[in-house]
Amino acid sequence: MLAGLKAATVTGLAITGLVLGLRQVGGLEPLELRIYDRMVRLRFRDGLLGDSPDSPDPRLLVVEITEADIQTLQRATPSDETLARAIAQLQQYQPRVIGLDLHRDVPQEPGHAQLQAQLQADNLIAIAKLGESAGDSRSDPSRNRIPPPPGFPPERVGFNDFVIDRDGVIRRSLLYAHTDTETHTSLSLRLALAYLKPDDIRPRPSAANPEDLQLGASAFVPLQAHSGAYQRLDSSGYQTLLNYRARQNPARRISLSQVLSQDISPEWVQDKIVLIGMTAPSGKDLFYTPFSAGEQVSHQMPGVVVHAQMVSQFLDAATGARSPFWFWQEWQEWLWIWGWATVSGAVAWAVRHPIALGLSSVGLLGLIGGAGFGLFLQQGWVPTVAPAIASMMSLGTVVAYRAQQSHRQQQMVMTLLGQNTSPEIADALWNARDRLLASGKLPGQRLVATMLFTDIKGFSTISEQMPPEALLEWLNEYLEAMTHEIQQHHGIINKFTGDGLLAIFGVPMPRLEEREVDEDAYQAIACALSMGKRLEQLNQIWQQRSLPPIQMRVGIFTGPVVVGSLGGKERMEYGVIGDSVNTASRLESCLKDRQVDLCRVLIAEETLMHVKGKFQVESWGPLALSGKQQLVEVYRVIGYAT
Repeated sequence: MLAGLKAATVTGLAITGLVLGLRQVGGLEPLELRIYDRMVRLRFRDGLLGDSPDSPDPRLLVVEITEADIQTLQRATPSDETLARAIAQLQQYQPRVIGLDLHRDVPQEPGHAQLQAQLQADNLIAIAKLGESAGDSRSDPSRNRIPPPPGFPPERVGFNDFVIDRDGVIRRSLLYAHTDTETHTSLSLRLALAYLKPDDIRPRPSAANPEDLQLGASAFVPLQAHSGAYQRLDSSGYQTLLNYRARQNPARRISLSQVLSQDISPEWVQDKIVLIGMTAPSGKDLFYTPFSAGEQVSHQMPGVVVHAQMVSQFLDAATGARSPFWFWQEWQEWLWIWGWATVSGAVAWAVRHPIALGLSSVGLLGLIGGAGFGLFLQQGWVPTVAPAIASMMSLGTVVAYRAQQSHRQQQMVMTLLGQNTSPEIADALWNARDRLLASGKLPGQRLVATMLFTDIKGFSTISEQMPPEALLEWLNEYLEAMTHEIQQHHGIINKFTGDGLLAIFGVPMPRLEEREVDEDAYQAIACALSMGKRLEQLNQIWQQRSLPPIQMRVGIFTGPVVVGSLGGKERMEYGVIGDSVNTASRLESCLKDRQVDLCRVLIAEETLMHVKGKFQVESWGPLALSGKQQLVEVYRVIGYAT
């Protein structure tokens, strides 16, 4: 587990570095902005703000110049006389402030003098266009600039420029813009400040940071080049993230014709902010917003409605109804990305089943998206795509590493134990590989096992009578048959000794219970008897091919041994060490001339004790085995007990 956490941590750091590099050059910004737009739409579609998708601000009224108004007036824009009449009509209902989102830098006769008279009202704010200088420190400040109406006081002028992202979507509000000589205030902020003035709410420096704007209950933290998911943002001026109030209608909307015909209710206007602007498509004052991708008909929002969205945001922030968006510092975002990468790596290390791993991957993506959206509902914008990519890359890297490690371990296990194991033992070994393998080796462990040695009687004489090629083919045929029998009885072939072999029953998994040791001894003797039957079949086949028949000897002993890796990195094998191995070997070679049957099977009393009368045996008495000081009780296995 500790190794898994270490691997996940290191992998998380490496993947985070790669993702941050990709993020730094802006490679993830388009995806992050699309996710941002999706979250904006989800927030309104599901009513998660507590309001309907179109909850008009009762403090605002939009007087829109529609396509029908243009057809009625027979003009592309209202004349000064028409505009003057509309303003006069609205003023009689005592609005708190009127914002004129129409350019009047040149007269639109008839009625210019009438309009000039109406523009003298202290509660009317006109617009200017800063052109490319708005929110862009690299632009020509004189290009596309439109001045306010002639002689209009600067304190009642607001610019109506928007800052637009590279994909053409408005996601930001520009509160202040700076030119070489002065600082300009936006129309929406001018309107909000004028509305809040009777409540004695004025802009002031934030207590947390004097450089930030404090308005009533909220501080507006300006966007920086790396705020949220932005990475290459031109943050000149004073910009904040636009907190949209509604999908389409942030305020009550009435047409210019309704105002002129006095088809309005006084309470719609009294003490309200009134915005007058063009909504007709022919006016070409339409913009893409985060809602555009989800709209079926109206894909763009009129500029005057966007201003209403901004005004509503400022008012709500000042009164504490809706706080502005907040962002993490860069180091916090790095930790956020690294945390998800590390968690995903840990999950990939812990979960091994493919289906469970797939479900875990989907769950992790859901958690990342859910956490990002949950913070978004709390006015926080944090990266979502970056941690998702880091998570999947980390998960995939750990899975690939585990696959490579598994392949290496498999090769190691097969090198150590050989390929001559039963499927059951192979599965057990593979499932326990993490416990068995330590530092690339099988650590030594003491256990009780049953050893089986075989040898061919008179092999030297036979080998003298056959060409080497034929001898090798004949010997391989014999060993293949014996190997098959060992596999069938759940043994492991430890080594081939020319014409013989050593098989072990009960390794490398420790046998913790007595009944398991008994079973190993039983399987070893049963395997020897099956070898005898198989040898009988082989002799019949070989006689038909004019090959010599043979006899074989088997020695079996059950006792303690130490098993583990022998050798170094260049050459390593699975070693079985202990006196029990020597005893089994001596049993096989004991009294070689006393070959009473085709396959002679000799066991010691230590093995006989474990099989509990399941086999018919013949006692050969206590014998002095070569190299052994003590006598060993030896028995010949005749067959299964009847």
